[in-house]
Amino acid sequence: MPSLIDFRRRIRSVKNTQQITKAMKMVSAAKLRRAQEAVVAGRPFAGMLQRMLANVAGAAAGNDSVNDHPLLQQREQKRALVVLVSADRGLAGAFNSNVNRGAQKFMQDLPGVAFEIEAVGKKGRDYFRRRGFTITGDHQNFSRKPNYGDVAAVAKKVSARYAAGEVDAVYLAYNEFKSVMTQQFRMVQVLPVPLPTGGVTTNYIYEQPADELLGSLLPRYVEIELWRSVLESTASEHAARMTAMDAASRNATDVIERVTLQMNRVRQASITREIIEVVSGASALK
Repeated sequence: MPSLIDFRRRIRSVKNTQQITKAMKMVSAAKLRRAQEAVVAGRPFAGMLQRMLANVAGAAAGNDSVNDHPLLQQREQKRALVVLVSADRGLAGAFNSNVNRGAQKFMQDLPGVAFEIEAVGKKGRDYFRRRGFTITGDHQNFSRKPNYGDVAAVAKKVSARYAAGEVDAVYLAYNEFKSVMTQQFRMVQVLPVPLPTGGVTTNYIYEQPADELLGSLLPRYVEIELWRSVLESTASEHAARMTAMDAASRNATDVIERVTLQMNRVRQASITREIIEVVSGASALK
């Protein structure tokens, strides 16, 4: 039976842990607000770019130079690259395991393709490195303060590898932010660029030829898709960590109450035993 000192030590230890989880929850809540604002602000821009791409692609339809663009070349998938966006830290519930296992399941469903990993985040890098995958890039600290320049450098790297024929497809794996309680895994193919269909919705007058304009938009499309995935993943990470730390704080409260009850029972039994000893000693003196 643990002593009263053991119970007090455990209660003090759980209280110290609870203070840490509460502090982490508050930090994640503050970061989530800013990350959510960035996601909401970025979604309309990405949607507008897709619509513009559809219009320009429709205007350039029939031009042979469009089909010759390196980022539009369709090839048989023998080698593919997965840009995996994960977190650099844990303590975020199932956030990292969802994206890692989702990407792994996707790759297992394509057994004839040799996959490489461009890791954005430590957790994804470590997960696939332990499983023997080739890690072509290791990018960290993107979620702390997302920077478009860093993301654009990764996008240019993967675009150059695809244009050079080193890989036949590029996929983007990340957690999409739905709400504070919900983050959804997404696997999106970004290369070759999937041109939207549906024809031209607006007849624009282009200063540049439509095929040249399309050629300048395609690399920007890859950059924006990767940038949006980083913003979505960052918001999802803070939401998952806030939820996990809230659950940990509530669990700590339950543990403190349970251990306190056990301690009081032990203390009550000790007091009762001492009283019985005193009464028995007094009775023996009579």
